[in-house]
Amino acid sequence: MTRQKISFQSFKFQKLIGKLVALLILTIGSMLVMVPIVWMLTTSVKNKDGATTFPPQWIPRDAKKIEVDGRERFVYLMPVEGEMRELILINKVGPLGNFVNPDNFDETFERLEIQSGERIYTTKLHWENYTRAMTVAPFGVYLKNSLIRLLVGNVGNLISCVLVAYGFARFRAKGFGILFLLLLSTIMLPSQVTLIPTFVLFTKIGWYDTLLPMLVPTFFANAWDVFLLRQFFSSIPLEYDDAARIDGCGRLGILQHIILPQSMPVLITVLIFHSLWAWNDFFLPLIYLQSAEKFTISIGLQQFMSAYGEGRDITGMMAASTLALLPVILIFFFAQRLFIQGVVISGIKG
Repeated sequence: MTRQKISFQSFKFQKLIGKLVALLILTIGSMLVMVPIVWMLTTSVKNKDGATTFPPQWIPRDAKKIEVDGRERFVYLMPVEGEMRELILINKVGPLGNFVNPDNFDETFERLEIQSGERIYTTKLHWENYTRAMTVAPFGVYLKNSLIRLLVGNVGNLISCVLVAYGFARFRAKGFGILFLLLLSTIMLPSQVTLIPTFVLFTKIGWYDTLLPMLVPTFFANAWDVFLLRQFFSSIPLEYDDAARIDGCGRLGILQHIILPQSMPVLITVLIFHSLWAWNDFFLPLIYLQSAEKFTISIGLQQFMSAYGEGRDITGMMAASTLALLPVILIFFFAQRLFIQGVVISGIKG
């Protein structure tokens, strides 16, 4: 009994150590993933000088300045007679500088070594970067176009994929297996292969420079979402369908009252996947859109940089990127529980 007890305690200790190591690895990994996002958020409220400093400053800070003779001058913390005092740098000659007391401009300190002190910084958030990001480019128009693509595309994608997946999961006929394999084989076909034919087709029918080439195809399903939905629908017992038929329910009634209410996690998963893809897609809008009033958020970010020509507005770009990322974060935050549940269920039962 003593050996068994010691062995059990050793097993519990090893299991605890394993959990702690896994937690440590996940924590370090999540911190590394969050570094670019944190840098983007902090840079979006920095001044232009703070965005290009090296090493990078993580906290938005501005150098403290005081106006002297109509010019703003830097404030330093300098050692004077054994104590540190705040002084204004008036001018410098090489490594030396002349300073004045900010409380009494008549009190001057000449030829102090600048490197013996340090410049004073104050924390300041520049929210005007977001105002500039919204005004330099018509982000309201870009947001409207992206929302149209997101909402209409999600409706079309869910309707078409649910109907096709329901047919493959519940109907039985000769050749259904071959049709399903043909559908799955389209996943291996790169979109670039069909780009030219579809572009020519949409141009011939007058859909170029409209959102239609990105909206209409969503009503014809896609293989990945059909596969995910079909696997989930197949895991629902057929006895439910039989009971519904006894009560006089038809095929569409079974889908509406039996299948869909039990499939909310996987439906939310499909919704999130398509939303993220539609919101971040840069390729299709770049190919089919030409007019600025038709651009989506992804193209709008590029237009923001183009508005400055050779110059760079890093803080404004980070503010615009934050605004573009915000809807994606909100979608994932509010649907996270259902998203994870859908992935787990489809992974176990599929």
